[in-house]
Amino acid sequence: MLIPKHDSAIAAPACKTWKVVVSYDGTDFRGWQVQPGLPTVQGELQEALGRITGETPLPQGSGRTDAGVHALAQVASFALSAPIPEPNLLRALNRTLPAAIRVLEAKTVSSGFHARHSAVVKTYEYRILPAAADHCSPFAARYVYACPWPLDRAALDAAAAHFCGEHDFASFAAKDPDLSAREAGEPAEGPSTVRTVFASRWEERATADGPLLIYRVRGNGFLHHMVRNLVGTMVEVGRGFLPVGAIPAILAARERSAAGPTAPGRGLFLHSVEYDGQDE
Repeated sequence: MLIPKHDSAIAAPACKTWKVVVSYDGTDFRGWQVQPGLPTVQGELQEALGRITGETPLPQGSGRTDAGVHALAQVASFALSAPIPEPNLLRALNRTLPAAIRVLEAKTVSSGFHARHSAVVKTYEYRILPAAADHCSPFAARYVYACPWPLDRAALDAAAAHFCGEHDFASFAAKDPDLSAREAGEPAEGPSTVRTVFASRWEERATADGPLLIYRVRGNGFLHHMVRNLVGTMVEVGRGFLPVGAIPAILAARERSAAGPTAPGRGLFLHSVEYDGQDE
């Protein structure tokens, strides 16, 4: 006699790996990473998934942006067993998330894909309005560093060129080694501070508030605070407080105190993340 199968014998739906591309205004968030009792982008995305699917995976970002830092195209990955079509999840997330966070793309990918570990190249932008501390528009102030000094563009260009290639960027990493390790996805004990920068350059764009200087840097990875420390050091060069020729010595020092100050988070944008396509 055939014995009917009980519900418990029915296989649970297989989990699928999702990749989402997210844009956000980081002004009102305490960064990407979940922190108890504080608003974070990762926390908002996890809560939205819970409201939509009943599942609460912790989305893994390609990098952990700091408080006040923005993203044009952050990438996150997570697993879901809910059988939801791609367009439906995209639409539901944007209806559930706060207006400061928008999902640009949502799709299923291979199970081996991981937003951080699978990334091969990242690009960041940093935006400065030079000599604009007293007249920066309130509509731009959340997204630029209103630098109080005029900056020598030729000096900025010369300084940026020194960062191209493979270097030990210890002088431009956060002092706390645990923070550097977490950002790089490496163990806290002795994380490598060597990175390869493929492009490092300044661009200029006309705006209603005056010429906007944009630093764009593309590399295989970045240490915690690295881009903001590069910019802070180049500002010292651009205002004439530091000679361009000092950059190689700062790199060689491998000591945070040798470099310039950390530029404010509000001017920094995670521009894009690149993958080799095999995991997708």
